Amino acid sequence: MATSPQEYGDISPRTAAYAIAPLLTRHNEEMILEKFGQTFVLPTKSSRTAKFRRYEALALALTALVEAVTPSGSKPTITDYSVTLQEHGDFIPYSGFMLDTHEDPILKEYGSLCVQQAAETTETLRWNVLKAGTTVFRANGTVRTDINTPITLALQRKCTQALKLQRGKMLTEIVSSDARFRTEPIEAAFVAVTHTRVENDVRGMDGFIPVKQYGTASKWANEIGSVEDTRYVRSNLFTAFADAGGAKGAMYSTTGTSADVFPVLYLSKDAYGIVPLKGSNAMSLIAHNPGSSGTGDPLNQRGTLGWKMAQNSVILNQLWIVRLEVAATA
Repeated sequence: MATSPQEYGDISPRTAAYAIAPLLTRHNEEMILEKFGQTFVLPTKSSRTAKFRRYEALALALTALVEAVTPSGSKPTITDYSVTLQEHGDFIPYSGFMLDTHEDPILKEYGSLCVQQAAETTETLRWNVLKAGTTVFRANGTVRTDINTPITLALQRKCTQALKLQRGKMLTEIVSSDARFRTEPIEAAFVAVTHTRVENDVRGMDGFIPVKQYGTASKWANEIGSVEDTRYVRSNLFTAFADAGGAKGAMYSTTGTSADVFPVLYLSKDAYGIVPLKGSNAMSLIAHNPGSSGTGDPLNQRGTLGWKMAQNSVILNQLWIVRLEVAATA
């Protein structure tokens, strides 16, 4: 995926790959948005830009054919969406003395912290892109500053009906939560993602079915349950617009005055595209051992362990992703 040179410092690509794979598996459950987007893995040394393409539906052929007359035919409309990779990264410095004396396996723990940071950074970046979609419904009032009521079945139906009217299709497969980057089939459904504080209100909706009653159907990490044709998934990373709503009343508020406004994103198939964190060469784990800096570390006192990755995401159809803005009961 990444197009920049891969740097591993004082560990080999083989060692880095072995280190990253189990840690990614450990933290992939937090990569909720990775499951539901249309994925595109850029080959190494190909480009910094990924291109997603959609062939638009043809107009209906309602005019009767005239005998022996060839119709003019239709020209397909093609819509391209381009997204340019962005690099992100960070590192942890450590001392050689600590590495020799600390009772914990420092590099293993630091590696886990780096991968978790990378996963949560990616998830937050994608959330920020998707929550900026232009198809919006609100729990009450006409503007965000009016909102101070929770989610309801009627609001969900308004959102899913909007998707259906625009030919948004239910998801029938997702990207699995392992390091092999493969897809797995699911029962057709729309998916709604939101913050953990909205969970209790979702459970209080008419017709709510908890995960434990799914029977043999697959269950996802962080899934709340389903209501009619929509499955709900929550994460603490799907943040609210703090104090952006109306008078809080019984709703949650960061400061205690105005209600926080929580986006609930209703997703249909191919609503957005991602260049994923998983995939070949998507992430580098970079180690520099004490003493590797030459004259910059003459007494072999300092080392670093860090990560670097390239990824991005893009909304492919503004009408296939609906943002519902609600408050959450405190």
